[in-house]
Amino acid sequence: MPAMLTNEKKESYKKLLSQRLGEVLAATKGIAVGMTDPRDQSADPIDRASTESQISFAFRVKEREGVLIRKIERALSKLEDGTFGICEECGEEISEGRLQARPVATLCIKCREKEETVEKIRESGGRGD
Repeated sequence: MPAMLTNEKKESYKKLLSQRLGEVLAATKGIAVGMTDPRDQSADPIDRASTESQISFAFRVKEREGVLIRKIERALSKLEDGTFGICEECGEEISEGRLQARPVATLCIKCREKEETVEKIRESGGRGD
């Protein structure tokens, strides 16, 4: 069974995750604002295509940031319920170094590498490329 986080480490991760959440929320706040303003609509097809491309990119960024926000919120929840730092696959402790680098990690490095190997095989159609 994995060791419990000390209160000091728990608070440190909570502060780190909360800070990161604030940064992500601040960064996404202005994305796509004003990009659909009717005054920006140009009769020129190239300008319209460029604007549509920018809007599409902004929405993709916002979507990715939304995923990160949910991961951070989940990590904060795991801190509260005492499951933070425990691999969801094998139940072992996730290394301190991994959590420092990626505090939203839900898998230990060994299980993550296994998952990546399976994904690569699946992407290559099982050919082992």
